[in-house]
Amino acid sequence: MERLKDKVAVITGGNRGIGLATAQRFVAEGAYVFITGRRQSELDAAVKHIGKQYQGRYHQSGNNNESEILINS
Repeated sequence: MERLKDKVAVITGGNRGIGLATAQRFVAEGAYVFITGRRQSELDAAVKHIGKQYQGRYHQSGNNNESEILINS
């Protein structure tokens, strides 16, 4: 199915656990997914695992400047 075709999702903590599973499901449903996390190596592994329509971004949630960069990308 493609219920989320042409949609964009931002998932915090998407490099493992429930966040990663959610990202995988959203991609399977057709969404383009941005994930955030605090460990670049885990983000890179998650992106390789899922592949298409998926982008990992390092993000420290308490940093407003990084939040603006994420939103504007």
